[in-house]
Amino acid sequence: MRPNMPGPAQTAAPSTPRRVLIVGAGLAGSLLAVYLARAGWKVEIVERRADPRARRFAAGRSINLAISARGIKALRRAGLEDAVMKDAIRMGGRMVHPVEGAAGYQPYSADPTRAINSVSRSALNLALLDAAAAEPNVTVSFDERCAGVDFARDAASAEVAFVNDATGATRTVRADLVVGADGAYSAVRGALQRTERFDYAQEFLGHGYKELHIPPVASGPHAPFAMEPNALHIWPRGESMMIALPNPDGSFTCTLFWRHDGAGSSFASVKTGADALAHFSAVYPDAVPLMPTLADDFAKNPVGVMVTVRCSPWTRGRVTLIGDAAHAIVPFYGQGANASFEDCEALADALADAIASNRSIDDALRAYEAARIANANAIADMALRNFIEMRDLTGRTSFKWRKKIEHALHRVMPATFVPLYDLVSFSTVPYSEAKARGAANDRAVRTVVGVAVSLAVAAVAAAILVATGAVP
Repeated sequence: MRPNMPGPAQTAAPSTPRRVLIVGAGLAGSLLAVYLARAGWKVEIVERRADPRARRFAAGRSINLAISARGIKALRRAGLEDAVMKDAIRMGGRMVHPVEGAAGYQPYSADPTRAINSVSRSALNLALLDAAAAEPNVTVSFDERCAGVDFARDAASAEVAFVNDATGATRTVRADLVVGADGAYSAVRGALQRTERFDYAQEFLGHGYKELHIPPVASGPHAPFAMEPNALHIWPRGESMMIALPNPDGSFTCTLFWRHDGAGSSFASVKTGADALAHFSAVYPDAVPLMPTLADDFAKNPVGVMVTVRCSPWTRGRVTLIGDAAHAIVPFYGQGANASFEDCEALADALADAIASNRSIDDALRAYEAARIANANAIADMALRNFIEMRDLTGRTSFKWRKKIEHALHRVMPATFVPLYDLVSFSTVPYSEAKARGAANDRAVRTVVGVAVSLAVAAVAAAILVATGAVP
């Protein structure tokens, strides 16, 4: 039996099903298809890549995903939580690896039950695509590239042209609603950029990323894992870092985040496998024995780029954007998929609310955008800030003490003081509210530290006065 969809998305379908065209069969497009099909829409998904189900591997960025409260909520709504999370690996904190000495554990929350979850991007995409394709109201096509969007076909529809680059075949699809779910380099957004009064900004990070690998081991305290599996491992090195996330087979997916250019830890400076071995021996010495294929992996795996995309409006006529197409962010808060899933929920609810109250799809799209755009900008800002925290601050003693203070305040005042990481990863508080509360937290921690320092100074001064006989 198919799980019921909670809330307004259960609105009865009209006698003539409304048609939605979703451009892109990635995470957001596939989940949205499930939501809308169950709400009575006739859904067509068109993807420019080949069908990943044949190889059971979805192409694209391969950095593991960190699925947390927002993503779990969205998966639960689609009845997919158990299927996806059965292979997820719980990570309750960061395991920080210094250049010298033993790694140290930093819990994410004062609440030990809270954790983020390491999930394979490919496996999650396949699970969502399988779920979408299983819906009787959904059809899926592959190997078709979006070649153009007609926003003004008429007031109540839009039309998209597709081309199969392998065969040269072309076709057009007309729908009551077109959703661009085609990623950070969205063709649908590209069409929107050619319309009037469309604001667009992209900012490429000066750092790129490269995937590496730690294989399973036959023996050891954590076998088949080479390290503690229930943590996100991080090697912070100031302007650069490496992270490692666990996989169900006992391996770790490692990702280098290095500058594209410059000396030291940069892809311009370290070019070959032999260079990498020498560099790692100096910078990540405890990782080298765990990475037998390091030289080959470094030489053959490509360098990826990271971009933050902001745009407005997300909607033109009956065309709208979701996920990375609307707001690509860097991966350092682990919120890219979680934020995209929130988009899917917000759009499905806005459409259901509008239909239930006899308002137009246009009203629904405006409500959806109004609900999401400030939150998208907020998580983009926080993800950029968290890069600095991960690559630099996590290795500092002052940062460790700050986290201890935050966790202590949360234990004493759980309803009043909630650390920013908890708000972002372990709640569904809107990102914009989380960001504002995080700024207030910063002020509170500074006050606590200031009071503590003042009391310490006063205590030392009093001790000196007593010791010198200045006071009895």
